[in-house]
Amino acid sequence: MMRFHTATEDFRTGNDTPRDYLERCLSTIADREPAVRAWVVLNSDAAREQADRSTARWRDGTPLSPIDGLPIGIKDLLETADMPTQMGCEAYAGNFPKRDNAAVYALRSAGAVILGKTVTAELGGSHPGPTTNPLDPARTPGGSSSGSAAAVGAEMVPAAIGTQVGGSIIRPASYCGNWALKPSQGAINRGERQATSMSTHGVHAACSEDMWLVAIAIATRVGGDPGRAPLSGPATTPAPHQPFSVGVMETEGWPGLDAESRNAFEEFLRRLDAIGVPVRRRSDHPAIERFEQALLGVRDVTTTITAWENQWTLRDLVARKPDGVSQRSKAGLDVAEKLGVEGYADLLRRREQVRREHAALASDVDVMVSLASPGPAPLWPGDVPGEPLAPWPTGDAVFNTPSSLLGAPVVTVPLLTVSGLPVGVQVMGQPGTDARVTAIARWLADTIEPVVA
Repeated sequence: MMRFHTATEDFRTGNDTPRDYLERCLSTIADREPAVRAWVVLNSDAAREQADRSTARWRDGTPLSPIDGLPIGIKDLLETADMPTQMGCEAYAGNFPKRDNAAVYALRSAGAVILGKTVTAELGGSHPGPTTNPLDPARTPGGSSSGSAAAVGAEMVPAAIGTQVGGSIIRPASYCGNWALKPSQGAINRGERQATSMSTHGVHAACSEDMWLVAIAIATRVGGDPGRAPLSGPATTPAPHQPFSVGVMETEGWPGLDAESRNAFEEFLRRLDAIGVPVRRRSDHPAIERFEQALLGVRDVTTTITAWENQWTLRDLVARKPDGVSQRSKAGLDVAEKLGVEGYADLLRRREQVRREHAALASDVDVMVSLASPGPAPLWPGDVPGEPLAPWPTGDAVFNTPSSLLGAPVVTVPLLTVSGLPVGVQVMGQPGTDARVTAIARWLADTIEPVVA
């Protein structure tokens, strides 16, 4: 597994350099990209120049940050001054605004090496791009942060930036065996991407240390969204911390879960209980039962709110380039049309109710844990001409939309293996507790033996 934070001491001593580290990344990309197809654009020459400047800084003892020299991929929804931003959509082919998203600006300021743009599902939605799962090319890598997840899972780069509205960071991390942080709502400045009330920037990484170091490097340079508190915590990765108790979040996806994944997760819970951490379930804790009842239907609530909020941009795009947008994305306009203003207001009230039930758990459970996906990455054969479009071609977001609706921080931990494929455990806290959630996730990874089912 590719890690960056362990290489920096060798940068200091001269036993390794950021340029050599980058070349190893590029070699892996050359080997694996033909099958994985994680990248839209690779800016190798510019990356080499950035890595050479980083090498000089480490040699002189003046690195800009702990991630100076870290090669990183940027999801192709975020603007970059030196590469096009085409959003996985034909209608945006050749789109090149020549400006940096706030997070990209922060990463450059920290000395990170902006290597390229990673594939996104169309417009950050559910219509898949060409990327395959790095562990099995017949399977989806998840979406919409497909390329970011696959690039890290294939050990092409130690970290990549993704975004999430429903499950676009958490689920791909689960399918590709990555660590990932989906921060509290607004904790990382989204720059130009402010249209939807539940979208966040986050980090895929090969380890918890690199995940946190990238996230905090961004937040300390550009803060959070306008009017939002930024991600806060130590400059180094939060130390592992044992939770005082853990709640189990089943969601409405629990009844449809396959037996192997359910058994693997239950074994994880048994191991947690065996070492003395109280595990609270809906069956023995009325507040969790009320929370679970409030969660019924939140997958549809999340996608419908987002369809309403995205419709203005999508309407304009379809009007200008109707053949450049997929039918799967256009379907969101029908959803928004049927919802209307009052329907949107009703869904916002429903969202607040779910948030109140989650806040009521704060004194009883330190974090909630759940599967990060409904089992391993599913097979994706592609749409069949003449047949109805598959509703979840990049995997079902049923276990992911609760945290998006709640604006809550989540860390995906690669703790389970089911049928030879990774399945993540997600650790969810109250909004604003990102550092604590990261510390607990690290403790779980250090303490619980990974489950193989």
